[in-house]
Amino acid sequence: MAAAPTSTSAQTWSATLPRRGYAGILALILTESAFFSIFVVAYIFYSGKSLSGPFPKEVLSTPVVNTICLLSSSITIVWAIRAFHRGSVRAFALWWLLTFALGLEFLVGTALEWRRLIYHEGLTISTNLFGTTFYSLVGLHAAHVTIGLLLILFVMILTVGGHMNERHVYRTDVLSWYWHFVDAVWVVVFLTVYVICR
Repeated sequence: MAAAPTSTSAQTWSATLPRRGYAGILALILTESAFFSIFVVAYIFYSGKSLSGPFPKEVLSTPVVNTICLLSSSITIVWAIRAFHRGSVRAFALWWLLTFALGLEFLVGTALEWRRLIYHEGLTISTNLFGTTFYSLVGLHAAHVTIGLLLILFVMILTVGGHMNERHVYRTDVLSWYWHFVDAVWVVVFLTVYVICR
């Protein structure tokens, strides 16, 4: 019969807490996910309940190029972080700049879509329920893209100024989590607005 394990042979478990930045960005993502969920549910709930036009199928066109650009920026930011982990600041800067350019194209494309909807289609936030929920949901996402772009631009300025080194890899990694979240939210918004409820 085998002897019972003694206290000296017992395993000791040590728990390591996640770094504050990772815990913070995860908490932010969970909070913002709940916030976006409310807006998505509201859009779906009020879909088709507008009493007057214009209606989604009449004025919305699928933003294919914008979507490709934004989702591609998730790839370029991964390559930027990998380059930074390898210690290649130059490659990091190039991929980071491309990420910024792709995100900026998405934002400009959104602005052009809104300009067309407002001035050519007559759809404003106060036109009908569709206008209210559309601009609220898409606008909320655009605001998050804008915040992400400002943070990416700030890192870009620091990089050009020669202030980025291996100590900042962790911070850029945390920022990339936020950017991935913004891209993932767009997939939900895109499917809700331009596919399911159109």
